[in-house]
Amino acid sequence: MPQPSALGAPALPDPPAAARRRSPARHMWRLARWAVLRLFWIMLALVMLFGWLVNPPTTWTIATQAGAPHPWTRADDIAPVMLRSVVAAEDANFCAHWGFDMAEIRRVIMRGERRGASTLTQQTAKNVFLWQGRSWGRKLMETLYTPMIETLWTKRRILEVYLNVAEFGPGIFGIRAGAAHHFGLAPDRLSAAQAAALASVLPAPKQRLARPGSARARAIADGAETIRRDGRSACFEGTGH
Repeated sequence: MPQPSALGAPALPDPPAAARRRSPARHMWRLARWAVLRLFWIMLALVMLFGWLVNPPTTWTIATQAGAPHPWTRADDIAPVMLRSVVAAEDANFCAHWGFDMAEIRRVIMRGERRGASTLTQQTAKNVFLWQGRSWGRKLMETLYTPMIETLWTKRRILEVYLNVAEFGPGIFGIRAGAAHHFGLAPDRLSAAQAAALASVLPAPKQRLARPGSARARAIADGAETIRRDGRSACFEGTGH
């Protein structure tokens, strides 16, 4: 019950405990927590959708560059040497890591190199769900998407999606468009030299040419053969998802 004041008049009753807890800071925290949880579930739903049910219809990069992706190409319809070549070029430890190549990250940091150490899974997260460019916000989102993709997709599915949205020249998106533009071939007809040449343009598709005889292409072809022999391609070889 309210206690009388010093002047004899009854004091106002104490506010209920629930009302005392409704401070602006607590309200903002609850709102932020609600937003983060909803964002997480949306991200998870998208990863599941594109991993199991449908292929990504387009990406932010393709849409903003007015690129037109060709019909989707299944991993089974891509020359196996193309899969090995992109791994050799971009992520030789693809089968050994869970989305982040910690050994490569440490090596880059120790040597003070400015280049990144993004894995194919990280690049797939960026290319499919996010946008290009460098920002802390995009990197945080990429870091959240990457373990989801590694957990819910197979390695073969990651490569399939990556090759269907990667840029192989200015405005040339997807392995079918890249193989047709550079060599006039379907993806399943690519030779080892042609696959290595296509993989060689991926770090800078607007500046590099797919040249089978280049030093970089030859190194990638050698790397693709090496990971075939030593078993580092085992996680994505075979059929199906």
